Amino acid sequence: MSNTIVPPVDDQPTGHPWRRYVALGDSFTEGIGDPDPDQPGYHRGWADRVAEELARHAEGPEPFAYANLAVRGKLIDQIAADQVDPAIELAPDLISICAGGNDILRGADPDDIARRLDAAVGKLAGTGATVLLFNVTDVRDTPVLGRIRGKVAIYNENVRTVALRHDALVPDMWSLKQLSRPEMWAEDRLHFSPTGHHTIAAMVLDTLGVEHDLEPLQPKPAAPRTWRQARVSNAKWARAHLAPWVIRRIRGVSSGDGVSAKRPVPEPLFGVEMPHGSDHTESLPVTPPAEPAS
Repeated sequence: MSNTIVPPVDDQPTGHPWRRYVALGDSFTEGIGDPDPDQPGYHRGWADRVAEELARHAEGPEPFAYANLAVRGKLIDQIAADQVDPAIELAPDLISICAGGNDILRGADPDDIARRLDAAVGKLAGTGATVLLFNVTDVRDTPVLGRIRGKVAIYNENVRTVALRHDALVPDMWSLKQLSRPEMWAEDRLHFSPTGHHTIAAMVLDTLGVEHDLEPLQPKPAAPRTWRQARVSNAKWARAHLAPWVIRRIRGVSSGDGVSAKRPVPEPLFGVEMPHGSDHTESLPVTPPAEPAS
């Protein structure tokens, strides 16, 4: 059971108390798998989608601001060293952190990860901000990841313990069974698709008790494939995605080496029903974070 209590929809307020949101983590939070067609190289992801809804439903004269310090491929020690202090310097009142998944993929002990996660979450929670701490989706039916399901389950229980210690909220990815559907995953089968990120964003907003405009998904059933079509598809995926991932592991390199955070400074979000940055940017004094380590 989740340690988060979400009020019934009819009782949810139309606004929310948060004015500055900072997201920390790895490729999951950076939004890999959800490319923005209007911004080459930029991935939108669930965090951007959550921030957009929070901006639309913000109350008061101060514009809602959002920063995303997440970088693909980062391990928990890198996230703790490169993102936690810069996030605190930005003075957010809402923080999300998802860390440890890449460590588990590399065979780390989930109990050791929990101890490191506890220290990072303790620093973030010490600011008085609301903290969102993610567990991991059920990877039972996921290629490559299914073999570590036991470690993921242990990690998730440790996440709940850390959350209870620091009064953090846990968006319950494990219980979001829609994520087991093939259309929720990107072509590489390691990251979520736009549909997956959209579904996660709605779940996060529900966890926060925030009204949102994301329609519940009713995904169509996957088209049946012959064994021959499935075999060809799996071979293409292995050449394009699995082999490069294995080579990076052997060489000890990360997909995030040399990549900087996509939104290092909290800024207003632009779009429908949102103010233009030229009207408000100067009213948001921030301390720029340190450059992430390569």
